Amino acid sequence: MCLAIPAKILKIEKSSALADFSGVTRKIALDLLPDAKTGDYVLVHAGFAINKLDKKEAVKTLRLIHELPEFR
Repeated sequence: MCLAIPAKILKIEKSSALADFSGVTRKIALDLLPDAKTGDYVLVHAGFAINKLDKKEAVKTLRLIHELPEFR
């Protein structure tokens, strides 16, 4: 199963960014979403930001993910 996970962009350097995945930070690629800015919420799949989403939708999705038994 493939999932795209919401993350908040914390810092941008050229075509990559440091992103917060609900408390876990990872470096992601912005090659597919070059207009992303610090503070934006994005969907990340396989290390690439693939779409922007609003904060409300990101928080809702993260809450649902944390309800999965695998995250308890």
